[in-house]
Amino acid sequence: MKKYLILPFLLISLTLVAQNVDLEKLDSYIEKTAKEWGIPGMSVGIVQDGEIVFSKGYGVLEVSKTEKPDGNTLYAIASNTKAFTSATIAMLVQEGKLNWEDKVQKHLPYFELFSPFISQETTIRDLLCHRVGLGTFSGDVIWYKSDLTSEEIIKRLKYLPSAFNFRDGFGYSNVMYITAGEVIKTVTGKTWGENVQDRILDPVNMDRTIYSLKKLESKGNFATPHALENEKNIPIPYVNWEEVAALGGIISSVNDIGKWMIFNMNHGIIGNDTLLTSSSRNMIWKLHNSYTVDHTKTDDFNTHFRGYGLGWGLADFHGRLRVSHGGGYDGMISSVNMIPDEKLGIVVLTNGMKAPTTAVTNYVLNAFLGEEEKDWSAEMLERRNKSDGGDKRISERKEKRVTGTRPSLELGKYAGTYNSDIYGKIEVKMENDKLRIYFEHTPDLLATLEHWHYDVWKINWDKTHAWFNFGTVKFNTTNNLEITGMDFDVPNNDIFFEELKPKRVN
Repeated sequence: MKKYLILPFLLISLTLVAQNVDLEKLDSYIEKTAKEWGIPGMSVGIVQDGEIVFSKGYGVLEVSKTEKPDGNTLYAIASNTKAFTSATIAMLVQEGKLNWEDKVQKHLPYFELFSPFISQETTIRDLLCHRVGLGTFSGDVIWYKSDLTSEEIIKRLKYLPSAFNFRDGFGYSNVMYITAGEVIKTVTGKTWGENVQDRILDPVNMDRTIYSLKKLESKGNFATPHALENEKNIPIPYVNWEEVAALGGIISSVNDIGKWMIFNMNHGIIGNDTLLTSSSRNMIWKLHNSYTVDHTKTDDFNTHFRGYGLGWGLADFHGRLRVSHGGGYDGMISSVNMIPDEKLGIVVLTNGMKAPTTAVTNYVLNAFLGEEEKDWSAEMLERRNKSDGGDKRISERKEKRVTGTRPSLELGKYAGTYNSDIYGKIEVKMENDKLRIYFEHTPDLLATLEHWHYDVWKINWDKTHAWFNFGTVKFNTTNNLEITGMDFDVPNNDIFFEELKPKRVN
């Protein structure tokens, strides 16, 4: 196989004759795509045949600054971390410390879901393939930016409603990965992060990869996350996900994820060490939860199956197995894709919310696999803009505002302590003739309440958040105008405040 000469941070103009891939053309397309999408910064890494053959950064580390990213720039990879969790559990199974079919309650007796039967029957494997019956992202409002421990989060899961029957659907569940992380901690006596460091990061030589923000400054060369408001990228701070790292806490670079992809496509063998047995590899890449594919219509990839393994998405791509995952962190979107039969992988890490990860990935895969060239950026950007423009949730709420109304009660009557079963205490206080709302475990959600109409109040967050901005809260009353609780309405696709349903306790 021909060797490819790639400097660490600078792409040398080369045409890969053997693979018939023009890297100059590829580089130009990715750069054009980054500009078209308005992403602040992005790094792209490509591996083939056990080597990193492309590694480059685009844009800037932070808007209004000049420093540029490269192959070693750190980004939060979010849910691409889930594959590290499943691999760690596989290693514990190999060591006899766990069994895939172990009941979760064997290791976490306090684990409970919406049904006693399902609580008793949920296995380690169930935790990792999104089939316990919870809806997609259900419960994320419990852990998001909170100071709750993993155990405290898990003990609240019994209050979440079911969305489908046990093992009879797909609901992407971050809280089940928090549970898996706590299982790892319980059976080893070490944190999830310590296990991943010892079992994966060190052996695979991923020396730029961390799971704690405490190490970010010392590593250096890291991108800044950005929220997106009115098509403007706004720098925001990193959010500490270390306590819930099993669901998405890793911060890494495309060069390090390149090593991770090579390790995976070598089926868990690194040098002379077999870290994952063939049984583990097959279990992780087995289809445990399938999605519907419309066989009556053609698609761009000639897809026949799609589904979820353990920490990885699985599908066919032009007749080849595609192993992939995406990640969404506050202000950073990422994707990892592999075609194991071709020893081909691509990782795209970004520091913005409107990210061309799929467009870049599809273009690169098509180029390396000799498939028909297509301008994925143009097509997917048009689709994204249309989707954003078609989201009328906030505009419809603003249109339905009834002006000239007054609250039913004097301001002080709304102040008090409210309790949410799935979360804890939420307080409304009078401060300087204004209502302020405090979330017991989430100081970053501090906000001022501005009268909207009737007994509904607009939430003016003190800080900028990546996943949501506009929101309201309605105070519920009895026929005698005694306040009984609150209902939240914060339109977004990720953090469901409506699950809180706090009741007044005084």
